[in-house]
Amino acid sequence: MKILVRSANWIGDAVMSVPALRELRRAFPSDHITLHSRSWADGIFRDVDFIDEIVTYDPAKWRVLDILDNSKFLRSDAFDVVILFPNSFESALTAALSRIPMRIGYNKDARGLLLTDPIAVPEWKNRAHEAFYYLELVKAAIRRITGSEPLFGDPDSHLDVSQERIAEARDFLHDAGVDLSKPVIALGVGSQNSLAKRWPAENYARLADLLEPNANLIILGSKAETDAATKVVKLSNAKLTDLSGKTDLASAVAVLAAIDVMISNDMGLAHIAPSVGTRTFVLFGPTNPVTTRPFSENAEVITHPVDCSPCMLRECPIDHRCMTKIESEYVFERVLNYLTLNA
Repeated sequence: MKILVRSANWIGDAVMSVPALRELRRAFPSDHITLHSRSWADGIFRDVDFIDEIVTYDPAKWRVLDILDNSKFLRSDAFDVVILFPNSFESALTAALSRIPMRIGYNKDARGLLLTDPIAVPEWKNRAHEAFYYLELVKAAIRRITGSEPLFGDPDSHLDVSQERIAEARDFLHDAGVDLSKPVIALGVGSQNSLAKRWPAENYARLADLLEPNANLIILGSKAETDAATKVVKLSNAKLTDLSGKTDLASAVAVLAAIDVMISNDMGLAHIAPSVGTRTFVLFGPTNPVTTRPFSENAEVITHPVDCSPCMLRECPIDHRCMTKIESEYVFERVLNYLTLNA
């Protein structure tokens, strides 16, 4: 059987779907599982053992072109089943035009008629972690495909990164001037889709000043986040190696697997880092850690409770108190405690 999985559209969501993909592989160990995703997914899933193939695409300027192009090449692969992680109408229409016989997804956005097996959205959806939302969909898919009730193990969000890629990342860090004899800490100071998720640059700069005697400090992020990184560098007296915009996602994943700690806003890299085995401290303010925290024991969420959080707004209309009240000294104490215990 050929199974196609349409991946989630955001990096963090893609990582949160890993436990579901692992359970799908466990249920169908000998069948061919293909992940259909945007091109950045290769950087996350390149070395994993729970999918057989990644088919990627880059979004076109017009969404209708995505639908037509994707459905055309997917039709030629003659998949038997597609499981849709996104809730979008577009993903369901693409699957229908691909003529995949069995199309399974949540019954949202008026797309029920495009699915052969529409699945009701769980009533607990907004109260449980997003990983369980994907797990529930895969459970329903296995039930529809096999006619039997699946038995799931403990959710596993681990992502494998090859030793070759990790070695290349260490060489990259060395060439960038990072002293690998000391612990390496990455700062994720940006967030592409929400200014409200960003801990103030002043706080990151103060934290960097506190951390420098204990570790080497790097900044990771995309080209769209270089403005935030530049501001932190200017405000800090510490030596900061700014790598924002200097890595693609695949190399950033390898760097995260090669370092000791990440301190980050709620962003995609904060989900990747703990999944590749790196201790991660994630600063949450406007978003809800109950539903979207990194799904890993390697992650520690840091918050400061305020009445208006989580608001889910992308820009704070008042004083951004959910983030500004998280003190640099407190984050430093949490990180230093971890480094001391793991020295």
